Amino acid sequence: MRHVWTIGGLVECRGCGMFQRMPALQPGQLAACARCGQTLEWRRRTSPLQTPLAFCISSCALYLAALASSLMTLDVYGRERTVDLVTGPMELLHEGWGEAGILVGLVTVIAPAVVIGMMFAILYAASRRALPDWAPHLLVWYEKLRPWSMIEVYVLGIFVAYTKLTDLAHVDVGPAVYLISALMLTMAATDSTLDTELIWRHRRVDSVTRMEDGRRVHVRFAHIDTIAMPPPSHLVACQSCGLVGELNEPVSNLRCVGVCPRCDHRVWRRAPETLARTTAFLIAAIVFYVPANLYPVMTFFKIGGGGSHTIIEGAIELWQDGMVPLSLLVFFASIAVPMLKIVSLSWMVVCTWRGSSFALVQRTRLFHLVDIIGRWSMIDVFMVSILVAVVRFNSLANVTANAGMVSFAAVVVLTLFAASSFDPRVMWDAAGLNGPSPDGVPSAVVQARPGKAMAEDGATESGTMEPKQA
Repeated sequence: MRHVWTIGGLVECRGCGMFQRMPALQPGQLAACARCGQTLEWRRRTSPLQTPLAFCISSCALYLAALASSLMTLDVYGRERTVDLVTGPMELLHEGWGEAGILVGLVTVIAPAVVIGMMFAILYAASRRALPDWAPHLLVWYEKLRPWSMIEVYVLGIFVAYTKLTDLAHVDVGPAVYLISALMLTMAATDSTLDTELIWRHRRVDSVTRMEDGRRVHVRFAHIDTIAMPPPSHLVACQSCGLVGELNEPVSNLRCVGVCPRCDHRVWRRAPETLARTTAFLIAAIVFYVPANLYPVMTFFKIGGGGSHTIIEGAIELWQDGMVPLSLLVFFASIAVPMLKIVSLSWMVVCTWRGSSFALVQRTRLFHLVDIIGRWSMIDVFMVSILVAVVRFNSLANVTANAGMVSFAAVVVLTLFAASSFDPRVMWDAAGLNGPSPDGVPSAVVQARPGKAMAEDGATESGTMEPKQA
């Protein structure tokens, strides 16, 4: 192999693996996959750099102000206690629940600071004439770390904790609550106005790259409008920057192809060992899901009463107190969502192992939904961390964390790992809709009938989508 081709104007759908011609998009337009409907690109109407920079500066100011402000103050029989953003993780550490304390501290204090700092660096790099060599690594790690910044989930945890505290004593909400709420909005606005595809276009494509076996080959460029559509089995897209390349031989799903000439990351046609890793995470999540629902997540004590509460008992208590919306929120986020993730991912894995072509589009959309809502299950963990921090009045009132909270946190983290390790494109590979080579999936899948599956699904191996208004 003396050279490889990089092909402009061609993209691979990360939902179904179909290679498609990308039309020129105008501001306010988006392109969706012609087969599964997933959004491929979205051109914003706002300024590509100035707008996200303004929101990023606002996020930085709000974050620093939230760290220096009080979260809430609780008054029990004349005794007051004021807590801030870092008090909850510290109290969990002091109680011996170090794993949960570190997790809460990472996703509420460390991760937001890291992603805000990374966004500043990314926008600075994008403002330069050529994207620096360190910028591609930041872009890749930003996409990986952003879901672990859970400020928006923490806001809901504050609301649930507040409703449980109002029956105990007088509660004053501190300025940090309003600052964190505003931070949630500015960080979401930063992400929604950032156009990473435009940033990647500022990055040069090297003329020489390295294959996995160490060979150095020349890189040539072509645009899809000037050449015939290459065989899909010879195409591979970098999952970091989206650059599409063509090799002069079929690309295996089992081996790394080499190094991307644009972002310098290793290129795989499919995520390695996706089914095995997802299955392992799901089994571990199921193991922890049982004690997470059987054991209490916290013990609440006050003069005249108290006791331990499981997750479902907490939702029932909110319902009995007349807080129906919050009760439904806790039930949905803490009970329904983890179960939905486990059942949905298990269904996808089983269908992939069997090579089924049933409801592929629906399964792909369901995976996208599961990937988005998974972190909202952390509401109960955040609520417990806040209550443990603020209710520390010895014999008057006290809240302690229990083993159920740690088990539930493990379920949330494991299901997040399961979703991130699953590659939805293998569902379409297993059904025989992404070319004749089914390597990387079980031997039973090889016996699937691609022709029948393709006829039933009405899909093709390549296509062109039409832009539409966002």
